[in-house]
Amino acid sequence: MTHETLDAGPELPAEAIDAIERAATAAHRHEELFSERAANIKQSAVRDVFDISMRPGLVSLAGGNPYLQSLPLEKLGQTAARIIAEEGMAALQYGGGQGTAELRTQVCEIMAAEGITDARPENVVITAGSQSAQDVATKVFCDPGDVVLVENPTYVGALNTFEAYQVQVETVSMDGDGLVPEILEARIQELQAQGENIKFLYTIPNFNNPSGITLAQERRQRIVDICRKANILVLEDNPYGLLRFDGRPLAPMRAANAHDVIYMGSFSKIFAPGLRIGWALVPEHLQRRFYLASEAVTLCPPTLNQMLISAYLRDYDWRGQIDTYRALYQERCEALLAALDEHMPAGLSWTRPDGGFFVWVTLPEGVDTYPLLQKAIDAGVVFIPGAAFTPSDGPSNKLRLAFSAVPPDTIAEGVRRLAKVLADAVENRSSKGAGV
Repeated sequence: MTHETLDAGPELPAEAIDAIERAATAAHRHEELFSERAANIKQSAVRDVFDISMRPGLVSLAGGNPYLQSLPLEKLGQTAARIIAEEGMAALQYGGGQGTAELRTQVCEIMAAEGITDARPENVVITAGSQSAQDVATKVFCDPGDVVLVENPTYVGALNTFEAYQVQVETVSMDGDGLVPEILEARIQELQAQGENIKFLYTIPNFNNPSGITLAQERRQRIVDICRKANILVLEDNPYGLLRFDGRPLAPMRAANAHDVIYMGSFSKIFAPGLRIGWALVPEHLQRRFYLASEAVTLCPPTLNQMLISAYLRDYDWRGQIDTYRALYQERCEALLAALDEHMPAGLSWTRPDGGFFVWVTLPEGVDTYPLLQKAIDAGVVFIPGAAFTPSDGPSNKLRLAFSAVPPDTIAEGVRRLAKVLADAVENRSSKGAGV
């Protein structure tokens, strides 16, 4: 799917769009050089909508962007200049593949704020965002055809990674308290009885992207125990955990499970995504292979970016900044929920997150949100269709709304515009049903 494809309207089904794009490139002699893996790499629907959301006049409830305007940008600029002027020979040179010792130590302090108190810097690997950590984990543990388990719905970037490595993605249902242990256990038994080789469970336990759902504290250990019994690793992706509105983050699954959980964190949501710095806390017995695979991809994470983050953590009130983020995002989340309550038609439901960036909206069965995207754009608002967040190729009656980067009054206007589009879709479905 391209920007031009979306502009042309939603009439063409996805398979027709794919066929057109393949036809446009198949005639070239280089087509035969592509690997099988390349055929599984798809354009991200989220990225497409990001491009569209830049149009003037559109209210974008699509992108999960942090609100960088609340950062002390002028002072950070001075810090960056000082680092280059005084430490440029190190900052602009190749660095260690595992990341700087200072930043790895500071990462352990950040994780301690959430309840991981036994992390050691030597088991931390600095990565190019947590997306890179997902890529490395999949490369290290998965052969083509292996199975990974994911929440339904889950992060589109992880799905893209798994597709690229030709991994079979199997979903596990959630309820309002996250993954359901009994369903997870039954799904594992079913897949293993079929001879499938399950390598890990990928989970976003805090304010899941896209649903905003948090895995209940009382379920967390049970989930790890189920996976341990089946010899399945847990990949815990936690970019939002510190952004719990009440300021009391839930203890990660890694906190009490040092040998069975690979924990992935990121500075993208708690500082700045443009620096592209994340990390993985890897069990000691897995650390070397994970680190070597990471080094083979990036050689070394950017030293200047690491040094700037270290200076921020050392010299700035980063905890106070997170408090600012929490209050700001809570205000915007409440504005979104209030607008949904006021404007949305009957028959819809949505999640009510305790933190993070996203609200997940469910329409009545039979309403496909993907074709509604162009209608919403015409109405002056953008969202992400739910189909982007599942490995299924079928239609979805879900959509994701992001509140993090939009002021409250603009959120209300965006929801007002969107409500008319969704109300028409629900009414059309009802009219068609009544005529059957």
